[in-house]
Amino acid sequence: FRTVADQDWERAWMDQFQPMRFGERTWVVPSNQPEPAEARGEAVAVVRLDPGLAFGSGTHPTTALCLQWLDGLNLCNRSVLDFGCGSGVLALAALKLGAGRAVGVDNDPQAILATHDNAERNGVGARISVHLPAEEPSAIYPVVVANILASALDTLAETLAARVAPGGRIALSGILVGQEDDLLGRYRAWFDDLRVTRDGDWVR
Repeated sequence: FRTVADQDWERAWMDQFQPMRFGERTWVVPSNQPEPAEARGEAVAVVRLDPGLAFGSGTHPTTALCLQWLDGLNLCNRSVLDFGCGSGVLALAALKLGAGRAVGVDNDPQAILATHDNAERNGVGARISVHLPAEEPSAIYPVVVANILASALDTLAETLAARVAPGGRIALSGILVGQEDDLLGRYRAWFDDLRVTRDGDWVR
């Protein structure tokens, strides 16, 4: 054992938080860092984000898997549902990639505040709305992403399936290797062509 002096842990984490690229176009850049040269240009989507109390900065494989998936879609003027939005990073990335509107849902009030704040910092506050589950508007979306836990994805399967417009796309993450088969079987009731992408111990 050793004694560790107290410090500003969030600032200590910020000092280690570097710009990260996901796919071809998407970057997450902390506010205390300049944009890398590769992250400049009209075709690039840059999300300014600092680590905070709400989950999701891009460093975790589950978030990275979802950012890579969004990066590969044509989101031009589409609406996107980010279910379990945390920091709002997935919704913000979707908006920066061309989505016309995003809706975030989370059961943690801290996540609602964090997503609002991050949206304002990124200049997209007018194009996003964030709700607790009980206040979520009834709607369908061409693109749905849910980065939560496998147990929640199982419980919410009918709810999430009902949010996807006919012909739409869905990404499910937060799944540990070994949990994917049960979820594939569960979601095949609504979706075909389901695919598994793995990053270390995690699956999308």
